[in-house]
Amino acid sequence: MLNHQDPLDLAFQALADGTRRTMLERLAAGPVSVSALAQPLQMSLPAVMQHLSVLEHAGLVRSEKMGRVRTCRIEPAGLSLAEQWINARRAEWEDRFDRLGDFLNNLNDQGEGNGK
Repeated sequence: MLNHQDPLDLAFQALADGTRRTMLERLAAGPVSVSALAQPLQMSLPAVMQHLSVLEHAGLVRSEKMGRVRTCRIEPAGLSLAEQWINARRAEWEDRFDRLGDFLNNLNDQGEGNGK
């Protein structure tokens, strides 16, 4: 049970690294081979594979091997989980700010009604 991690935790841990975010940005344009994905990165192929492993474990990327070429593609459902969590927090804060705005407007209206 200790090795079981929440999918949302895995997604945010994977997204916490700039190299992995760069890889996801590249994959957003479409599927690409691991070697093509690694080419602009200043790191070894084994290091790229480690980053891909983290992204796959988090459910953000899927890869498949055809012959000698491993092709990676973004997994939209994995990103959707993080997006839903962020959007829910955004909605909560927007609601709180709206209520605060209403409260402040009411205070202002009451102050103006008292001749202040």
